[in-house]
Amino acid sequence: MPDTNTPEGLAELGFTRLKSERERLDRIDRYIRGDHDGPYTPRSATDEYKLLAKRAITNWLPLLVKTPAQSLAVEGYRRQSDGPVTQTPAEWEAWQGNRMDARQAPIMRAALTYGQSFVTVLPDVADPARTVIKGVSPRLMYAAYDDPAADELPLWALQVESVPTQDGVETRAWLFDATTVYDVMVGGKEGPKVIGSRPHGFERPPVVRFAPDIDLEGRVTGVVEPMIPIQDRVNQTVFDLLVSQTFGSFKVRTISGMAPEFVRDADGELVYDSTTGKPKVVPIQADASRFLVAPDPDTKFSQLDETPLAGFLEAIEMGAKHMAAASQVPAFHLLGSLINLSAEALAAAEAALSRAIDEYQHALGESWELVLGLVAIRGGQEMDPHARVQWKDMASRSLSQTVDALGKAVTMLQVPPRALWPRIPGVTATDVEEWAQMQEQADPALKLAASMAKAVAPPLAEVTPNAA
Repeated sequence: MPDTNTPEGLAELGFTRLKSERERLDRIDRYIRGDHDGPYTPRSATDEYKLLAKRAITNWLPLLVKTPAQSLAVEGYRRQSDGPVTQTPAEWEAWQGNRMDARQAPIMRAALTYGQSFVTVLPDVADPARTVIKGVSPRLMYAAYDDPAADELPLWALQVESVPTQDGVETRAWLFDATTVYDVMVGGKEGPKVIGSRPHGFERPPVVRFAPDIDLEGRVTGVVEPMIPIQDRVNQTVFDLLVSQTFGSFKVRTISGMAPEFVRDADGELVYDSTTGKPKVVPIQADASRFLVAPDPDTKFSQLDETPLAGFLEAIEMGAKHMAAASQVPAFHLLGSLINLSAEALAAAEAALSRAIDEYQHALGESWELVLGLVAIRGGQEMDPHARVQWKDMASRSLSQTVDALGKAVTMLQVPPRALWPRIPGVTATDVEEWAQMQEQADPALKLAASMAKAVAPPLAEVTPNAA
């Protein structure tokens, strides 16, 4: 057992546990990239069968991840301390500086694929005043928790540059403990070696876990792993379809009771095949423009029907429906069979997917708020426990219906109009801020009232990243 009181001991323990998880994670990675276990084929399978087995891989798993992930996009952030006047928090400026509008997508796709992903918040090595937000795959990081189901931040974590495929090959890694980031080399025969260190500036490791589906024991479940058995079943059905289509999807004409006609030379002698040594047979020309006739009255012509393919197609569609039901992704996303639907009908068809996305937003939103809270601490501010991220509205409804509903909320329920601006589809946090500035410039009294409201706002309680 490694000595966990030293950085080298923690690095060795983390590297061992990460390697033990890699077999399961690598299998998920193979399947999401289309490298599936092949369908069953007999031992005596020919090259033609092996080629059909490769072509039978029908990878639907990326759709199960991309469909909900494309509806998970953070487009704004607001602290309670901002008051009624819309401002750009320093945390959001760091978000934009790290290009997280684009880089957030791989983080959430990895969380859905594997069940969890990680984000580190560290000072830039070249410019310590700048904060670097970086996503990390669970295939490259192990994090240890006291309570894996409830803890916001880990006790310690190990991130590797790559996991060697052979024992004894070293790779670079970074060990996060309560105060320090250690630069270590792991995987070598001599054990881990610390080659550098620097403080990270927090009281707990700045490693935030994104786990959209976690249970009370801290176990995480991704979208892909439960679907692998169904995916294998679909691949087997597609393989059977290709075999039947290639070798049995056409009619076979047969002739019985007729002696073959042999090939003869100019002297009337039989011509023999140089390979088999048997007489050559004149091939029968059978097509739509010819009649088949035979001199022998006992000759019979018949045909063997083709193999019906409808059953295979129905089985493939049934597999897609099973996958859709288990993943809460509508079947028409997989099959592409969508008839012209109204916005209301489309919303009803996507009800299960909408519920799943709403659950993901609650879980992942807390993680993003913790990330931005760590950014605030790096900037010398307090973490706002009431801060929240704003998700982009991807609901299937028309703009006119949305605006009409928001207008009724203003007139009938007396909701402040500015409070509903972010709910307009396609409107970003930048748009809302520009509109607020335009309105303040047009109405000086409104600008004065907003400034006074912000001046009297109560201070927030101090919150540290390891608070319960």
